[in-house]
Amino acid sequence: QLQASGGGLVQAGGSLRLSCAASGRTFSSYVMGWFRQAAGKEREFVAEISRSGGSTFYTDSVKGRFTISRDSAKNTVYLEMNSLISEDTAVYYCAAGLFLQRPSTYQFWGQGTLVTVSS
Repeated sequence: QLQASGGGLVQAGGSLRLSCAASGRTFSSYVMGWFRQAAGKEREFVAEISRSGGSTFYTDSVKGRFTISRDSAKNTVYLEMNSLISEDTAVYYCAAGLFLQRPSTYQFWGQGTLVTVSS
């Protein structure tokens, strides 16, 4: 299971750090990613990190503002979000997958945490 936390209400320009704690299995053998879904929109990819943590990918709209990282010892993945804008408002989901840049291979999903950015 994946448990996302850290969401909340923040003013534009502010920061939040999302966490995704894994339990029940070791997710070190999976690539880990964050996705988000805004109201009335489809879920979209945000960021992902390789098994080793050595490779990361971001959607263009968050590059330079968001940072994904993982702590294998804690079986936890993080998403540091800075310079937040209203367009970042969404439910954020963490997920575990098989291959980078292959969203269809994500197999396990967390329950989501709501991020609301007020302008």
